[in-house]
Amino acid sequence: MKYLKLRSGVRFLLVLALLLGFSFEAARAQTIISLDSAEAQTLRRHPRLRQSAQEIEEQRALKRGSFAPANPDFLFSAPTGEMWAPGVVQTIDLPNVYRRQRQVAQAGITLAERNRDVSRAAVLRDTRLAYLNLQFAEAQVRQLTYQDSLFRVLRLATERLFTAGEVTSLQRISTDAEARQVTVLLQQATADRQAAQRRLSLLLGRPAEALATSTDLSRTGAELAQTGTALLGALPAEDSAALVRSPTLAAATQNVALSQSGISLVRARRTPALTVGYQNQAFENSSLKSRFQFGVSVPVWFWTYRSQLQAATARSQAAGYQLQAQRLELSSLYEQALADTRKFSTSLAYYEQTGLPQSRAIISQSQRLFRAGEASYLQLILSLNQAFAIQNTYLTTIRDYRQALVELNYLRGE
Repeated sequence: MKYLKLRSGVRFLLVLALLLGFSFEAARAQTIISLDSAEAQTLRRHPRLRQSAQEIEEQRALKRGSFAPANPDFLFSAPTGEMWAPGVVQTIDLPNVYRRQRQVAQAGITLAERNRDVSRAAVLRDTRLAYLNLQFAEAQVRQLTYQDSLFRVLRLATERLFTAGEVTSLQRISTDAEARQVTVLLQQATADRQAAQRRLSLLLGRPAEALATSTDLSRTGAELAQTGTALLGALPAEDSAALVRSPTLAAATQNVALSQSGISLVRARRTPALTVGYQNQAFENSSLKSRFQFGVSVPVWFWTYRSQLQAATARSQAAGYQLQAQRLELSSLYEQALADTRKFSTSLAYYEQTGLPQSRAIISQSQRLFRAGEASYLQLILSLNQAFAIQNTYLTTIRDYRQALVELNYLRGE
């Protein structure tokens, strides 16, 4: 095959563009933030966690009012027909009722705390995923910026060579198409980065700031491979053991406990209550100046308490089925996350050991052959595209692997 003979000045310009990985991205003021800092700020400012804190305060206030006797009856009566006299009557439940009410209130506090743990885990997962998406968008912008600058130089050189009659119209159109495609991809990646910045800044309560991550995602592959391998090796064989610390499962379990304490409270309220009263009315010659009343409030409307007990029992059974459904759903999500983690672990190992070194070798060999005149201009472009495709897939694999680990840790309550 007859290869193109490029002028020395143009060849030097192309080789220089291939060797230098500089970026023409416009610099702008950005706030660099680490993942740990992002997590801490989100936990302090996220409204969902503030809502959970207020729900806990609500349940604690209800517990303080768990001793809640019926309102006293203040009345005026004239049982002797001589005069009107004031009196008061108070109905008090047996101590077991108030003890059950206190237990229900404590179960409500515990459930609110478990729901706070669920919210905290969800907020941390959202923050980690938002941070990861920003890392991925930044890495793509860096790579595409280099590709864009490279193909701009190639397109400029092609225009000069076409004017000199050293390349065909097909080569000129192909180079222009490749360059314009990379430019469009860069614009899309820049828009994705801005959206990822906005997403993270909203989670952190800093919507006006342009945030940037502190770690280049493309440089975390080796560390990620070690972390993922260690995690997979430490996971228990049974999913039930892996999910024992799941905050979602703990909340569903506590909901069952709350419903069961509600059954105990309904049963306690079926017992009689005590009634005491006082009325100061008597004749002048009466030996007992003050009159007292003592009695028992009997729960004769049995159908009311039976309906309440049936409702509480149905609520408890529904909570039990909800717990079972939650276990099934979490087990399914855990198995999927575990399968994704293993799958991407294998993919990452391939790219770390084979794919990424091959992409670097392709770039290096294509430059060497092009400089020596042993590779054509189009072969150079095809080789570069192949290498960049491998590197982009490598970035995608790192992102997907980290997403699987975030989901896996979320389900495990980590």
